[in-house]
Amino acid sequence: MPLDFRRSVPARQLGEPGPDEAMLLRLLRSAVRVPDHGKRVPFRFVRIAGEARARLGEALAAITLRRDPAAGEAVLDKDRQRFSHAPVVVAVVAVLDPADTQIPDQERLLTAGCACFALLQAAQSFGFGACWLTGWPAYDEDVRALLGLTAHDTIAGFIHIGTPVLEAPERERPDPRALLSDLVL
Repeated sequence: MPLDFRRSVPARQLGEPGPDEAMLLRLLRSAVRVPDHGKRVPFRFVRIAGEARARLGEALAAITLRRDPAAGEAVLDKDRQRFSHAPVVVAVVAVLDPADTQIPDQERLLTAGCACFALLQAAQSFGFGACWLTGWPAYDEDVRALLGLTAHDTIAGFIHIGTPVLEAPERERPDPRALLSDLVL
């Protein structure tokens, strides 16, 4: 599949089947082939699949209710369902070790972001649909604790992977010529 065909499939439009263990490892083998200054491997993966998706959703709803006791049922239901559509969700975790002073945090975070994109590309190349989401759970300390993250870890993205139930519509893309300029000194 050509690279310029890539598009995100909304999580709500991803269903079974998702990648099994062998296929997920194959996708991750592609995802780790990213630029990595200093060969630090500043990322790791957390799989959210099976019943863990619903349990995480219940935990999200509880966090929301604890923070906003007046939260409506629609908000709580959205949090409960947040990870329930795609059969597999991979949290890509950026590992930003403060003891590593040779490679800037930004470069390590960008490497983790590249792993997110490479995982999207790999999923699509094997016939799956996928999307990269963050939302409030990516930035929440309680969610970070639920995922077993350390103080030096941050969520680069949640990659939702499954089989598209509908064909994702193409969206208008920017004209690369409008984005390109030449340095003139």
